[in-house]
Amino acid sequence: MRHGDKINNLGRKKAHREALLSNLASQLLVHKRIVTTLAKAKALRTYIEPLITKTKKGDDKNALSHQHRIVFSYLQDKAATKELFTVIAPKVVSRPGGYTRIIKLGIRPGDNAEKAMIELVDFNEIYTKGAVKAAEPAKKTRRSAGAKKKATETTSASETTTETENKTEE
Repeated sequence: MRHGDKINNLGRKKAHREALLSNLASQLLVHKRIVTTLAKAKALRTYIEPLITKTKKGDDKNALSHQHRIVFSYLQDKAATKELFTVIAPKVVSRPGGYTRIIKLGIRPGDNAEKAMIELVDFNEIYTKGAVKAAEPAKKTRRSAGAKKKATETTSASETTTETENKTEE
């Protein structure tokens, strides 16, 4: 029985699975999108999202270099690690998670496997063309009361402007 076993083994032993996910992650970081099977894409998402989160931790140089070593131990690829820390990390600094998107592509004719494209969200030109710069940190709002205050302020401001317009007309 597999009660509580949430890891998709992908029909491989542990060493083979780790090598597969490491290679897929490196290629995703270098090319920004790859096409693979749906099961591998879902397993890759759980593998790579914590690695991308590690690039945002630590302001001082020592903490960042430690995260750099940790990510390299997972990827085993200098080019992919450098790409992650220099190109990808500045774009995802304001995103609170969900760095990847999986798009289903149908079935593969040879073996009927379901194909999927996994891509980095901030590097899709179609969706991010009209968006604001990702480098700007998003304004965090924790309460809806601020919106109510703004609404009352704007209505009171518009009432005062109409009153002054009425006085000038008289």
